[in-house]
Amino acid sequence: MHYKVICMNKNGDYIDQLHEIRGLMERSSRFISLSGWSGILAGCYALIGAWFARWYYFGHLGTYMDRFNELISGPDFFSDPGFYGFFVLDAGLVVSFSLITGIILTIRRAKRKGQRIWDRVAQRMLINLAIPLVTGGVFCLLLLHHRLIGLIAPSMLLFYGLSLINASKYTIHDLKYFGLAQVLLGLVAMYFIGHGLLFWALGFGLFHILYGFYMWFKYERESANISA
Repeated sequence: MHYKVICMNKNGDYIDQLHEIRGLMERSSRFISLSGWSGILAGCYALIGAWFARWYYFGHLGTYMDRFNELISGPDFFSDPGFYGFFVLDAGLVVSFSLITGIILTIRRAKRKGQRIWDRVAQRMLINLAIPLVTGGVFCLLLLHHRLIGLIAPSMLLFYGLSLINASKYTIHDLKYFGLAQVLLGLVAMYFIGHGLLFWALGFGLFHILYGFYMWFKYERESANISA
Protein backbone atom coordinates (compact mmCIF):
# COMPACT_ATOMS: atom_id res chain seq x y z
CA MET A 1 0.00 0.00 0.00
CA HIS A 2 2.80 2.36 0.94
CA TYR A 3 4.58 1.53 -2.32
CA LYS A 4 1.46 2.42 -4.33
CA VAL A 5 1.19 5.80 -2.60
CA ILE A 6 4.83 6.55 -3.40
CA CYS A 7 4.27 5.59 -7.05
CA MET A 8 1.16 7.78 -7.28
CA ASN A 9 3.06 10.75 -5.82
CA LYS A 10 5.91 10.23 -8.28
CA ASN A 11 3.47 10.00 -11.18
CA GLY A 12 1.81 13.19 -10.01
CA ASP A 13 5.19 14.91 -9.85
CA TYR A 14 6.02 13.72 -13.35
CA ILE A 15 2.71 15.06 -14.66
CA ASP A 16 3.30 18.42 -12.99
CA GLN A 17 6.78 18.58 -14.48
CA LEU A 18 5.46 17.74 -17.93
CA HIS A 19 2.84 20.50 -17.62
CA GLU A 20 5.55 22.94 -16.54
CA ILE A 21 7.79 21.95 -19.45
CA ARG A 22 4.87 22.24 -21.84
CA GLY A 23 4.08 25.70 -20.49
CA LEU A 24 7.68 26.81 -20.96
CA MET A 25 7.70 25.51 -24.53
CA GLU A 26 4.40 27.24 -25.20
CA ARG A 27 5.70 30.56 -23.91
CA SER A 28 8.93 30.23 -25.87
CA SER A 29 7.12 29.51 -29.14
CA ARG A 30 4.34 32.09 -28.85
CA PHE A 31 4.21 35.84 -28.41
CA ILE A 32 2.00 36.28 -25.33
CA SER A 33 2.63 39.91 -24.33
CA LEU A 34 -0.34 41.35 -26.23
CA SER A 35 -2.33 43.74 -24.04
CA GLY A 36 -6.10 43.56 -23.75
CA TRP A 37 -6.26 47.28 -23.03
CA SER A 38 -4.68 48.02 -26.40
CA GLY A 39 -7.66 46.30 -28.05
CA ILE A 40 -10.12 48.23 -25.89
CA LEU A 41 -8.54 51.58 -26.69
CA ALA A 42 -8.19 50.71 -30.40
CA GLY A 43 -11.92 49.97 -30.47
CA CYS A 44 -12.65 53.32 -28.83
CA TYR A 45 -10.48 55.13 -31.39
CA ALA A 46 -12.32 53.33 -34.21
CA LEU A 47 -15.74 54.31 -32.83
CA ILE A 48 -14.67 57.94 -32.51
CA GLY A 49 -13.29 57.89 -36.05
CA ALA A 50 -16.50 56.29 -37.37
CA TRP A 51 -18.58 58.95 -35.62
CA PHE A 52 -16.60 61.76 -37.24
CA ALA A 53 -16.83 60.04 -40.64
CA ARG A 54 -20.60 59.65 -40.29
CA TRP A 55 -20.97 63.25 -39.15
CA TYR A 56 -18.97 64.54 -42.09
CA TYR A 57 -20.57 62.35 -44.72
CA PHE A 58 -24.19 62.29 -43.55
CA GLY A 59 -24.74 64.98 -40.94
CA HIS A 60 -22.52 67.62 -42.51
CA LEU A 61 -23.41 67.05 -46.14
CA GLY A 62 -26.95 65.67 -46.08
CA THR A 63 -29.33 63.04 -44.74
CA TYR A 64 -28.66 59.33 -44.80
CA MET A 65 -31.07 58.56 -47.63
CA ASP A 66 -29.76 61.47 -49.69
CA ARG A 67 -26.28 60.07 -49.54
CA PHE A 68 -27.01 56.33 -49.71
CA ASN A 69 -26.64 55.83 -53.46
CA GLU A 70 -23.66 58.17 -53.59
CA LEU A 71 -21.94 56.07 -50.94
CA ILE A 72 -22.14 53.03 -53.23
CA SER A 73 -21.06 54.65 -56.47
CA GLY A 74 -19.04 57.47 -54.94
CA PRO A 75 -19.31 60.23 -57.60
CA ASP A 76 -19.01 63.07 -55.09
CA PHE A 77 -16.36 61.20 -53.22
CA PHE A 78 -13.88 61.88 -56.01
CA SER A 79 -15.18 65.27 -57.16
CA ASP A 80 -13.55 67.07 -54.22
CA PRO A 81 -10.04 66.04 -53.07
CA GLY A 82 -10.72 67.57 -49.66
CA PHE A 83 -13.73 65.31 -49.27
CA TYR A 84 -11.99 61.95 -49.52
CA GLY A 85 -8.90 63.50 -47.97
CA PHE A 86 -10.92 63.86 -44.76
CA PHE A 87 -11.64 60.13 -44.72
CA VAL A 88 -8.01 59.24 -45.41
CA LEU A 89 -6.92 61.51 -42.55
CA ASP A 90 -9.61 60.11 -40.26
CA ALA A 91 -8.63 56.48 -40.93
CA GLY A 92 -4.93 57.33 -40.72
CA LEU A 93 -5.34 58.89 -37.27
CA VAL A 94 -7.31 55.87 -36.03
CA VAL A 95 -4.62 53.46 -37.26
CA SER A 96 -1.77 55.62 -35.91
CA PHE A 97 -3.26 56.01 -32.43
CA SER A 98 -4.10 52.29 -32.31
CA LEU A 99 -0.56 51.25 -33.30
CA ILE A 100 1.13 53.65 -30.89
CA THR A 101 -1.13 52.59 -28.01
CA GLY A 102 -0.66 48.89 -28.82
CA ILE A 103 3.13 49.19 -28.94
CA ILE A 104 3.36 51.14 -25.66
CA LEU A 105 1.04 48.83 -23.70
CA THR A 106 2.58 45.67 -25.14
CA ILE A 107 6.10 46.83 -24.19
CA ARG A 108 4.91 47.68 -20.67
CA ARG A 109 3.29 44.26 -20.24
CA ALA A 110 6.35 42.45 -21.59
CA LYS A 111 8.65 44.30 -19.18
CA ARG A 112 6.32 43.59 -16.26
CA LYS A 113 6.36 39.87 -17.11
CA GLY A 114 10.09 39.86 -17.74
CA GLN A 115 9.68 38.82 -21.37
CA ARG A 116 11.57 39.90 -24.47
CA ILE A 117 9.56 42.16 -26.73
CA TRP A 118 11.53 41.53 -29.93
CA ASP A 119 12.62 37.99 -30.69
CA ARG A 120 12.19 35.44 -33.47
CA VAL A 121 8.65 34.61 -32.35
CA ALA A 122 7.58 38.26 -32.45
CA GLN A 123 9.19 38.65 -35.87
CA ARG A 124 7.35 35.62 -37.23
CA MET A 125 4.07 36.87 -35.82
CA LEU A 126 4.51 40.30 -37.42
CA ILE A 127 5.48 38.79 -40.77
CA ASN A 128 2.42 36.52 -40.79
CA LEU A 129 0.26 39.46 -39.73
CA ALA A 130 1.71 41.81 -42.32
CA ILE A 131 1.41 39.64 -45.44
CA PRO A 132 -2.44 39.55 -45.60
CA LEU A 133 -2.66 43.05 -44.08
CA VAL A 134 -0.42 44.70 -46.69
CA THR A 135 -2.13 42.72 -49.45
CA GLY A 136 -5.49 43.95 -48.20
CA GLY A 137 -4.23 47.54 -48.03
CA VAL A 138 -3.08 47.43 -51.67
CA PHE A 139 -6.35 45.75 -52.67
CA CYS A 140 -8.37 48.52 -50.98
CA LEU A 141 -6.28 51.18 -52.73
CA LEU A 142 -7.08 49.50 -56.05
CA LEU A 143 -10.77 49.52 -55.13
CA LEU A 144 -10.43 53.22 -54.38
CA HIS A 145 -8.70 53.74 -57.73
CA HIS A 146 -11.59 52.04 -59.53
CA ARG A 147 -14.13 53.99 -57.41
CA LEU A 148 -15.63 50.87 -55.86
CA ILE A 149 -16.20 52.63 -52.55
CA GLY A 150 -18.85 50.26 -51.25
CA LEU A 151 -16.42 47.31 -51.29
CA ILE A 152 -13.64 48.95 -49.28
CA ALA A 153 -15.01 48.51 -45.74
CA PRO A 154 -15.98 44.83 -46.23
CA SER A 155 -12.58 44.13 -47.80
CA MET A 156 -10.80 45.76 -44.88
CA LEU A 157 -12.66 43.49 -42.45
CA LEU A 158 -11.96 40.38 -44.53
CA PHE A 159 -8.23 40.95 -44.92
CA TYR A 160 -7.87 42.08 -41.31
CA GLY A 161 -9.56 38.89 -40.13
CA LEU A 162 -7.34 36.76 -42.37
CA SER A 163 -4.22 38.50 -41.04
CA LEU A 164 -5.28 37.79 -37.44
CA ILE A 165 -5.90 34.14 -38.25
CA ASN A 166 -2.51 33.89 -39.93
CA ALA A 167 -0.72 35.54 -36.99
CA SER A 168 -2.51 33.43 -34.36
CA LYS A 169 -0.08 30.59 -35.06
CA TYR A 170 2.57 32.55 -33.17
CA THR A 171 0.51 34.06 -30.37
CA ILE A 172 -2.49 33.12 -28.23
CA HIS A 173 -5.08 30.85 -29.87
CA ASP A 174 -7.95 33.22 -29.01
CA LEU A 175 -6.77 35.60 -31.72
CA LYS A 176 -7.87 33.06 -34.34
CA TYR A 177 -11.51 33.25 -33.21
CA PHE A 178 -11.38 37.04 -33.21
CA GLY A 179 -10.11 36.86 -36.78
CA LEU A 180 -12.88 34.47 -37.78
CA ALA A 181 -15.44 36.91 -36.37
CA GLN A 182 -13.94 39.70 -38.49
CA VAL A 183 -14.05 37.53 -41.63
CA LEU A 184 -17.68 36.61 -41.00
CA LEU A 185 -18.60 40.25 -40.43
CA GLY A 186 -16.79 41.21 -43.63
CA LEU A 187 -18.79 38.67 -45.63
CA VAL A 188 -22.04 40.01 -44.17
CA ALA A 189 -20.93 43.56 -44.97
CA MET A 190 -20.17 42.46 -48.53
CA TYR A 191 -23.82 41.47 -48.87
CA PHE A 192 -25.15 44.74 -47.42
CA ILE A 193 -23.22 47.07 -49.71
CA GLY A 194 -23.71 50.70 -48.71
CA HIS A 195 -23.62 50.12 -44.96
CA GLY A 196 -19.86 49.72 -44.79
CA LEU A 197 -19.35 52.42 -42.17
CA LEU A 198 -21.70 50.62 -39.78
CA PHE A 199 -19.93 47.28 -40.21
CA TRP A 200 -16.55 49.00 -40.01
CA ALA A 201 -17.56 50.48 -36.65
CA LEU A 202 -18.78 47.08 -35.46
CA GLY A 203 -15.65 45.19 -36.52
CA PHE A 204 -12.91 47.65 -35.66
CA GLY A 205 -14.80 49.32 -32.83
CA LEU A 206 -17.22 47.14 -30.86
CA PHE A 207 -15.53 43.80 -31.63
CA HIS A 208 -12.16 45.19 -30.54
CA ILE A 209 -13.58 46.45 -27.26
CA LEU A 210 -15.29 43.14 -26.47
CA TYR A 211 -12.19 41.15 -27.40
CA GLY A 212 -9.97 43.46 -25.36
CA PHE A 213 -12.11 42.99 -22.25
CA TYR A 214 -12.11 39.22 -22.83
CA MET A 215 -8.31 39.22 -23.09
CA TRP A 216 -7.93 41.32 -19.97
CA PHE A 217 -10.24 39.13 -17.88
CA LYS A 218 -8.62 35.89 -19.11
CA TYR A 219 -4.92 36.77 -19.14
CA GLU A 220 -4.27 40.05 -17.32
CA ARG A 221 -6.71 40.53 -14.44
CA GLU A 222 -5.02 38.07 -12.10
CA SER A 223 -1.53 39.47 -12.67
CA ALA A 224 -2.87 43.03 -12.28
CA ASN A 225 -4.40 42.13 -8.91
CA ILE A 226 -1.14 40.51 -7.77
CA SER A 227 0.96 43.52 -8.73
CA ALA A 228 -1.53 45.81 -6.99
